[in-house]
Amino acid sequence: MYKRDLITAEIQKLSQAIARILGLKQEGKLEEADNGLNEMLEADFGILFSDLVSCDPTDFMAFLTEKNFPAEKLEILSQVLYIKFGIIEQPAERKSVAEKLQLTYETLEVKHHVVNMNNLSRQKTVKDYLNQNG
Repeated sequence: MYKRDLITAEIQKLSQAIARILGLKQEGKLEEADNGLNEMLEADFGILFSDLVSCDPTDFMAFLTEKNFPAEKLEILSQVLYIKFGIIEQPAERKSVAEKLQLTYETLEVKHHVVNMNNLSRQKTVKDYLNQNG
């Protein structure tokens, strides 16, 4: 019960941070939003953005396996990556984030049996991007 309460509190904290970052994005403060996302990746998920972009898909899957995030936290990671995907301008970085995002969605589906309409729509967007820029 205590562990579940800690996870719930962490998910609430992450959700609030995502909401704050989305607010910055809507206000056109993309650099601040991007910095907030990078901080979340490092502090809450244990990965630097530069490492995420430079690692290959096999290493990223090993990272996800090692971290063994609960489904709720993995869902937040997918939201962070999707926001990053939307604001990155460098094609190589955007493609790398798209690949990691696809793997995150696959992990949610296969390991945690989590599928939702938002993720399906986002998966299609990412898949279309990868097909066009593969």
